[in-house]
Amino acid sequence: QVQLVESGGGLVQPGGSLRLSCTASGFTISYYAMKWYRQAPGKERELVAGISSHGGVTTYADSVKGRFTISKDGAKNTAYLQMNSLKLEDTGVYYCNGRTGDTNYWGKGTLVTVSS
Repeated sequence: QVQLVESGGGLVQPGGSLRLSCTASGFTISYYAMKWYRQAPGKERELVAGISSHGGVTTYADSVKGRFTISKDGAKNTAYLQMNSLKLEDTGVYYCNGRTGDTNYWGKGTLVTVSS
């Protein structure tokens, strides 16, 4: 059964850090481009970061450049999103996505709340 499970979300103060994990089962992430999206309350889902199948290319939304880092570990079949210097506007549900060709998998999301 194909599954993506996110974890690592929670409540953090502005300026703090969190590391999100996305563990895959039923497929090998080494063959998939992996992406993190987020959806803030009342807003559309937006792309936050992406990493190519081989891991050599990463992309980031302008709003998170220099603060977030996406990575993947093929041995653990897990993708990560390291989030530093968190801001109030980073609050939202973070979703993991794995894609290759026409195949597209989504996790159910993990909630990140940045609040003082």
